[in-house]
Amino acid sequence: MRNLGEALERVTRVAGIRGAMLVSESDGLVVAEALAEGLDGAAVAALAASLTLRLRRTATSAGLAVPHVVQLRAERGTVLSVPAGDDLLLVAVAERDANLGLARLELRQAAAQLGS
Repeated sequence: MRNLGEALERVTRVAGIRGAMLVSESDGLVVAEALAEGLDGAAVAALAASLTLRLRRTATSAGLAVPHVVQLRAERGTVLSVPAGDDLLLVAVAERDANLGLARLELRQAAAQLGS
């Protein structure tokens, strides 16, 4: 799965996923995206990158391992983020009723294939 489009499609096929993006962790810029109408990809990318970077620093400072998945659950949905290679994150935006377990699994598998 070297194709970015295939990786994004794999994630967005999960029921309840409104979009997926490949994001630069260091600056929060969108590298590639597959988003539903009305999603602000730039805002989600910036949030995911900032949150992931801060949680990674905090976990390291606390002597914990680097997080495999960062999940922000809000009233209307969830943002999931996983590392996808050097300075890249694979990010998904999910509706409230999405299957988050399956979404995390697909994110991690797609990210592993992108990072290899």
